[in-house]
Amino acid sequence: MNDEERFKSQDPGRPSRIPPGQRPIEEMPVLHYGKTQTIDPRKWRFKITGLVEERIELSLEEFKSLPQSKVISDVHCVTGWSKLDNLWEGVLSGEIGKLVKILPEARFVMVHSVGGFTVNMSIEDFFEPEVIFAMKHNGKELPPEHGYPVRLVVPKLYFWKSAKWVEGVEFMKEEKLGFWESHGYHRRGDPWAEERYSYQER
Repeated sequence: MNDEERFKSQDPGRPSRIPPGQRPIEEMPVLHYGKTQTIDPRKWRFKITGLVEERIELSLEEFKSLPQSKVISDVHCVTGWSKLDNLWEGVLSGEIGKLVKILPEARFVMVHSVGGFTVNMSIEDFFEPEVIFAMKHNGKELPPEHGYPVRLVVPKLYFWKSAKWVEGVEFMKEEKLGFWESHGYHRRGDPWAEERYSYQER
């Protein structure tokens, strides 16, 4: 494993690590729509599709063989809680980008999860340095209720963007809304701007 620990940058102009409308908590709740997904690691595949020169598919063992990194970041949930100083271990989004040649017209990303769940973001947000496909949280393997075997963690956006049970990434020219975004959540989700719901979009 790469021993480098990548820390979430904090804007020195901000007086607090807690965005507006948030409160700190000690234990991370389990929140998701529907049932917890149970995934057979022998059958799990990570697919990179869309606007790439050549699509690829990785088994879990192949995914684990990619360069590993650590990210320490805060979590901000749209429901109003924040959990500080989480240690995530896994594969940075930048490493995913190295596996394929992304076509120049790609401007957006859709992350696909088991169960038909999706989450959208700009390609710039996806490739922020701290974005990681995590397999461990605070030194322990992710349990199913928190996204085993792989969950995306996007520290600078609300936590619904950190999709559980991830099984692929699709690069796109036009923006499409993911599961929560199509059910009334903001298409970006910046916690510092309180971008919680779609009616706030300009």
